[in-house]
Amino acid sequence: MTETATSGVANERRRRGSYAKTKERRQEILTAAFEVFSTSGYRAGSIQDIADKIGLTKTGLLHHFPSKEALLEAVLTLRDEDSWAAAGIVTDNGMETLRGIVRLVQYNTTVPGLVALHCVLSAESTDPTHPAHEYFQRRYKWVREVGGQAFSDLDRRGRLRPGVTPGAAGRLLVALMDGLQVQWLLDNDSVDMAGELRTFLGAVTTEEF
Repeated sequence: MTETATSGVANERRRRGSYAKTKERRQEILTAAFEVFSTSGYRAGSIQDIADKIGLTKTGLLHHFPSKEALLEAVLTLRDEDSWAAAGIVTDNGMETLRGIVRLVQYNTTVPGLVALHCVLSAESTDPTHPAHEYFQRRYKWVREVGGQAFSDLDRRGRLRPGVTPGAAGRLLVALMDGLQVQWLLDNDSVDMAGELRTFLGAVTTEEF
């Protein structure tokens, strides 16, 4: 191997090593941000609080995420991606979509911190000036659409109860999930989120969940 080729290999190894370290550090920051935001809320939790958790300076943290707003969106996006992936949700079959949502609700019982983060930030973001306001607007619109499409698919198959409309069922599904999360956080010994969701789905469809 020539000296030039050897130098190129060494540079590539350093580049890959640097990328791996950067990715690992970003994950550490996201984990710390999740902890701070879920316990203190977005506005009370500071960049300095997050940096202190992992031994970084504020400047060092901002090297990876240019602003608190960018960090918040990264935390929320990661939360949704991880949760939906863990539940194995598909959106091309109404029945499987709803069964995946039940799995998601069951999965949420294993990650109370994520549930708390969602409840705190979704409430805070009702303020139009909150940096996550548009994010939650998009998210709720998308979730309602996913639910509505699932119920529409069941409607076409004749599997919705008489008088149930897909759009209303989709909105009720989202409202039930959010309301159950708050009740479960306050009293997780007596609130069965997945069980209550199955009861609702059984009441509006002719399927078993």
